[in-house]
Amino acid sequence: MSDKPAVSSVQKGDVLLVLVDNPPVNAISQAVRAGLKEHVEKGMADAATKAIVIACEGRTFVAGADIREFGKPPAGPSLQELLNGMEAGNKPVVAAIHGTALGGGFEIAMACHARVSDKAARVGLPEVKLGLLPGAGGTQRVPRVAGALVGLDLCTSGRMVPAAEALKFGLIDKIVDGDLREGAIEYARSLVGKPLKRSSEQQQPFDEAAFDKAAAEVLKKARGAMAPAKIIECVKASTHGTFKEGEAVERKNFMELLVSDQSKAMRYVFFAEREVLKVPSLEGVEARPVMSAGVIGSGTMGAGITISLINSGMPVTVVENSQEALDKAMVRFKSTWERDVKLGRIDQATMDKRVGLLTLTTQFEALADKDIVIEAVFEEMALKKEIFGKLGKIVKAGAVLASNTSYLDIDAIGEASGRPQDVIGMHFFSPANIMRLVEVIDGGRSAKDALATGVAVGKRMGKLPVVMGNCDGFVGNRILATWRKVADMMIEEGAYPQDFDAAMEAWGMAMGPYAVGDLAGLDIGMRRRKEFAHLRDNEKRDTGAIADAICALGRYGQKTGSGYYKYVDGKRTVDPVVTEIIERVSKEKGITRKAISAEQMTSWVHASMVNEAAKILSENIVSRPLDVDIVKLNGYGFPVWRGGPMQEADRIGIDKVLETIKEVYKTAGKGFEPASALEWMVANNKKFADIKAGELKGK
Repeated sequence: MSDKPAVSSVQKGDVLLVLVDNPPVNAISQAVRAGLKEHVEKGMADAATKAIVIACEGRTFVAGADIREFGKPPAGPSLQELLNGMEAGNKPVVAAIHGTALGGGFEIAMACHARVSDKAARVGLPEVKLGLLPGAGGTQRVPRVAGALVGLDLCTSGRMVPAAEALKFGLIDKIVDGDLREGAIEYARSLVGKPLKRSSEQQQPFDEAAFDKAAAEVLKKARGAMAPAKIIECVKASTHGTFKEGEAVERKNFMELLVSDQSKAMRYVFFAEREVLKVPSLEGVEARPVMSAGVIGSGTMGAGITISLINSGMPVTVVENSQEALDKAMVRFKSTWERDVKLGRIDQATMDKRVGLLTLTTQFEALADKDIVIEAVFEEMALKKEIFGKLGKIVKAGAVLASNTSYLDIDAIGEASGRPQDVIGMHFFSPANIMRLVEVIDGGRSAKDALATGVAVGKRMGKLPVVMGNCDGFVGNRILATWRKVADMMIEEGAYPQDFDAAMEAWGMAMGPYAVGDLAGLDIGMRRRKEFAHLRDNEKRDTGAIADAICALGRYGQKTGSGYYKYVDGKRTVDPVVTEIIERVSKEKGITRKAISAEQMTSWVHASMVNEAAKILSENIVSRPLDVDIVKLNGYGFPVWRGGPMQEADRIGIDKVLETIKEVYKTAGKGFEPASALEWMVANNKKFADIKAGELKGK
């Protein structure tokens, strides 16, 4: 531990420069709060000091609260006490922002009498992503300065706002082109002797109808999350009454969220997303150097992978089977980057650089010198084996060969290459340039440094790589296939797609399974059922009859105008044709249909997820429950405020989940046997949070 103080100050003539130095991100620890209070009060008391500037050492301004202090007994001074005292002072205090001013860091800046930044700075209030709200005046000061609609947007989205946009909102007073600290000191001097602008004393015009409309949209997107609703209440309180009254509403709501199951779950996710990158089986393993990449295929998935690689600064060679396909791909690439330029995400020079990193060809030989090649062609084993047979001969020794398969056997693909030690799976999720998850699959003979390379490339692309073993569907699709069978079974037993989708969406899922099926295309599942029909276990309940009957009518989902639903002008409507099919199939199977509650639908789905995940952990496909949670949260629309299926199971109680899966088994039969790992956990009074890496192996 360094003895260096977290906060220091230096006199710059008649301005006191207060410096926060708490690496790596200057989080607001108790030492930072106490130090800021001490030095600001010193400046206020010193007759020779006319103004104060708060700046930070390192790569960023204060980037938020110290999350490690959450749940611990509070140690003074509180951030509210510090900020209210600073704002009430009689000398101008100016925040000099570089890097990011996030959460409590931005609340510090908003309590200053002015804010200046460099042009690259960004500000924001991301507490909602932890199931919380800004708890030190952020829900009050931001709308008082920038208006209620801006305050609502920033607090409920958690987005980072670039300096130029913050300047437009009035949240930053000046962008400094030269030396930031010198510019801040000069700006502070310009405020001496003038009336101080206190954020808490400002007020903007309030359009209640517009606010209520925006709030309704926020609640619709929240899908059951508590924090957005609490934030709406706080921001509205800022529009009438005193700052003190609004602050009281904020404090009450913050404390309620702090102890809520939702916030606990979201804080678990925050740490799990960092822990998942520390792969126990790859500890100490160095990745192979990767300076260039190849991608085979330029369809939706291949294009997304290519865009992500190039956006990370990687030169990419794309191989297609025709010039026509390459021409279409170039249009897709350019339109994506042109949209980014139009939205201000990148400038034209950056786009030109990205286009310059791209090579398009029909020649496999162009991949010979690449360090990693990612195949992203149609999901057909024969085609993939043919491609990897070529790659094994053409691509240089030591290069990593990755397949973007979503469920096919990586071992078989590796054997086809003739160099299975270089072959891994890298299952991206569509659209691959947006979705964060990538499943990195360890084939039976994949070298550890090849896997480490997959992880390193994924991280460079801004992804969350989760390493796992090889099995049908890997982690995500294996669990999906299991709970979809439960859903299809309940449709046969008495539910309807619209009821099931409504139940899952009310539970917090991004979309219900039947709406998702229509969006993805029902022909995908139909082809897979046909391809593997010869492997079907006749002792297991077949739940594909309804989907097959729908597909037999040429109803493949949105792309054909009908699937489980009918689509008129893009709107989803219930179709009597599907209702008739469902009831006919139930009758043919001798099933007497009965009403099924939304609670049964969601509890059976969740229990089947957890049961299959426990089997995956027992097989050591992944070694940690958090691996499962990260996959389901980032690739399959599981509600983040529930923390993932394993975290949710801990909240409910493993014993209750086990009871539910036993009920599922009575109806579903073979394939839904309660996991022995769950039985062991209940017998030993264990939660998933208690499970160490590999502890459930063989259980």
